[in-house]
Amino acid sequence: MERLYRPRLTGKPGRLEVWYATLTDPRTGTGVWIHHEVVAPAEDGGPARPHGWISVFPADGRPPVTERFGPESPGATLPVADSPVPYYTSPEVHASSSLLAGAAGGIRWRLRVVEGGGAPLYTFPRWAWRTGLLPAAQIVPAPDARFYGEVDVHGEKLELADARGGVSRIAGHGNAKRWAWLHAGLGGGDVLELVAGVARRPGLRRLPPLPLLQLRVGGRDWPRDPLLAAPRFTADIGLPEWTVTGRAGRRRLRVEVRQEPAGCVALSYTDPDGATATCTNSERASAEIVAERRTGSRWETEHRWSLDHTAHAEVGERP
Repeated sequence: MERLYRPRLTGKPGRLEVWYATLTDPRTGTGVWIHHEVVAPAEDGGPARPHGWISVFPADGRPPVTERFGPESPGATLPVADSPVPYYTSPEVHASSSLLAGAAGGIRWRLRVVEGGGAPLYTFPRWAWRTGLLPAAQIVPAPDARFYGEVDVHGEKLELADARGGVSRIAGHGNAKRWAWLHAGLGGGDVLELVAGVARRPGLRRLPPLPLLQLRVGGRDWPRDPLLAAPRFTADIGLPEWTVTGRAGRRRLRVEVRQEPAGCVALSYTDPDGATATCTNSERASAEIVAERRTGSRWETEHRWSLDHTAHAEVGERP
């Protein structure tokens, strides 16, 4: 499993790598998002820029708090005992498959990560992740991770125990023209991971959003091939609400997501080519998810999940 966290930058310009963890504290309902990113500029051939941020989403009505870190020297390291080889290191921030630690502005964190939820979840086909033939691809090495430790926000300490979430990765040439993302922990190791996006490449940017998703229930993933099934799904991306609906085989799915404006953060992204985008993220989103199965001529509800401020969601747009 460790290999899925290793950096994939080859030294070529114009590449982007992202590792991000999201979680919900079961005791307070607080959400946390830790985003690590390495950008290799496309034009000037300069060194890759490691940077990122942490956002904390209180459940008591206070606005989210975000602190950024980096860019740092790629050669800097942060020694941490008894930890696997890190995928992100800087003087103040460390990230590996089992430990997330760091300090940025008024936020400090140290979290032990316990992988869970079974095998990695391939939101994009395995070949897309392995070959890099698509503009970008995403994978979830830890679909139902558990987090233990402490997050300190301006002196206010949040003790985390068995906080549930996920650890995901993105690798490619940059961010999509538009996108929506959802990580929904459904209980018992079941999870829905969803990415709907419009590519920036000429000829693709005029197409509607293409949803790729994996629904894991009882250790089984559906649909079998997310890319082949994607044209049978539609996404209506907007804020504060967005939806994805569609069918594959004898099953169909309806996903309705709501990101309350007061519980969101809007952050800027910069692609390797210098283009910018804005993502609106909430680690306290709500979602209604209905999975149905066709029996004869009728559709019957197979599963229904209602997530009340425990879904993790994001919408990205260009200026």
